[in-house]
Amino acid sequence: MITDYISLGWKNIYHRKLRSVLTVMGIMISVMIIVALLMISTGLEKAIEEQFKKMGANRVYITIPGGKPGTKQGLTQNDVDVLEKMRDLRLVTPYLFAPSTDMKYKQKKGYASVIGWPTKDSEERIKSYDITYAEGRTFHDRERGAVVIGPLVAKEVFFDEEDRREIHINDHIKILDKEFKVVGVYEAIGNQEDDSQVYIPMDDARELFNKPDEVSFIEATVKPGQDIALVKKRIEHELERERHNDDFEVLTPEQILQFLHTTLGLVRAILLSIAGVSLVVGAIGIMNSMYTAVRERTKEIGVMKSLGATNLDILMVFLIEAGMMGLAGGMLGVLFGNALSFFVQYQAAMSGFAILKISPNLGFILGGLLFALVVGACSGALPAKHAAELHPVDALRWAK
Repeated sequence: MITDYISLGWKNIYHRKLRSVLTVMGIMISVMIIVALLMISTGLEKAIEEQFKKMGANRVYITIPGGKPGTKQGLTQNDVDVLEKMRDLRLVTPYLFAPSTDMKYKQKKGYASVIGWPTKDSEERIKSYDITYAEGRTFHDRERGAVVIGPLVAKEVFFDEEDRREIHINDHIKILDKEFKVVGVYEAIGNQEDDSQVYIPMDDARELFNKPDEVSFIEATVKPGQDIALVKKRIEHELERERHNDDFEVLTPEQILQFLHTTLGLVRAILLSIAGVSLVVGAIGIMNSMYTAVRERTKEIGVMKSLGATNLDILMVFLIEAGMMGLAGGMLGVLFGNALSFFVQYQAAMSGFAILKISPNLGFILGGLLFALVVGACSGALPAKHAAELHPVDALRWAK
């Protein structure tokens, strides 16, 4: 019996091809957007988690919260010295940032973020980040006038179109009119920001930017076996006692990851809410199409009932027809949603954000199909009920 319902529903859909296509497109677009958003956001979350795994869970980050009331003093070298005396910490790495700094290679000018970085134990610090070098090396202890650059700086920022030459080790670049020798080019990390960095020794950075004591950010590696939550409390205690204020913040990877998940979840909810509006529009389209079909087929309904069709038979015919249109929209939406997700991944990779990895998710696929089917069936419920309740005599008389 169910096959008869499906066959009749398919014939009715095929008979109204243009209207059916337009109705299906409404569901398809909404399901496509929802599936694509879920796949992209899930891929982004996995990429972020993967980056944090590479960095390690045994780190704490000390920074000055932006816009915190009463904040007057930034981080200084004295804070670094305090942390280096703590027995709980293995490595303390200060950073000095200088965004969008003027640079020059031969006659070509460019801009890049420059980071002052300690030369002491530089090899050990690099290994802890799981960073490898395409060319050259990291800094030697107490080295001056050296620079390590990211792959995008080497290949794009100063790429010479005439001789098709990239920057390599032993080349020289100028940063704010001071010349540096390229000693290393590291392999691509996978995102544009990290791959566009320029690292110079901390002493050179202090001199170049006239910041003899300032530190932008501090990263501390906790020794194995230590409780990171307790170490965090000890760091807060030591710094507060030394600084005589609490104008700083100590963050663990879990806190940062939780914040990012919360932010991504909020963005995802907003985008899905917007996509939900298009889904409501698609559902209204199915309902409108089915009401129109009921009006057009009033005589047919009357004849079917006169020949013995029950209210349930009529109800099932229209419900299945609406569900089929919803399912068709869901199948196309899932297909195009996956295609859109992989297109976004490709565009992200072309823009330097190669860490975004999209993978098909069976749960999203089945969920999208079931969701579309249910939305279609529910949208057709009222028109189907209206058709089922038509009296055969009234239907035949009204159809004339």
